[in-house]
Amino acid sequence: MAKILIADDEQKIREVIREYSEFNGHEVTEAPDGMTAVGLCKLNDYDLIIMDIMMPKLDGFSACKEIKKIKDIPIIMLSARSEEYDKLFGFELGIDDYVVKPFSPKELMARVNAVLARNNAAERPSDKVMTFDGLEINIPARTVSVDGEKVDLTPKEYDLLFYLVENKNIALSRDKLLSDIWGYDFFGDDRTIDTHIKNLRNNLGKYRDFIVTLRGVGYKFEA
Repeated sequence: MAKILIADDEQKIREVIREYSEFNGHEVTEAPDGMTAVGLCKLNDYDLIIMDIMMPKLDGFSACKEIKKIKDIPIIMLSARSEEYDKLFGFELGIDDYVVKPFSPKELMARVNAVLARNNAAERPSDKVMTFDGLEINIPARTVSVDGEKVDLTPKEYDLLFYLVENKNIALSRDKLLSDIWGYDFFGDDRTIDTHIKNLRNNLGKYRDFIVTLRGVGYKFEA
């Protein structure tokens, strides 16, 4: 269960997000404006904030700035505007995701769970450096070594390998890999995953079989 703060001046939107969040087992607190959201963050700890940009008293961007000064809380920004400038500005402030209104509550919850999973993984120091026989994977340093020799991967190959390892022994569908690694705005298809898996296996050499193909499903890391 995660503690989620929903900051939006539209009560109906807060109610919808609350309903879906609580259905997913999360605890919810509401704020009708940015000023209230900042005040709540000073008093309480939250695992995630879902925040609208256009709010009275203090807009979402300004509230995000103030919150980031005191606590490092993952933030998903909501906006009725889809301009690239707004998205880029939000990411520069340190937000974790950007959702354009109107949105699908189910998709928002999928994004919420993805952000929470990434944040939880980042907080597990024991999972940071992993060794499987002669394969060493150092997540914070973003390095991979095969029998002591450093292997150079593309950024997405690093992301894919780290995701597989952090979810080792778990069957991961191609759709899940696409959504969690490439994002919901990606316009490619399943072949993107297969191509990256092929290249990744080639780079892992004799440890290529640690990445197992699940016919008709996807892949999993098994060592």
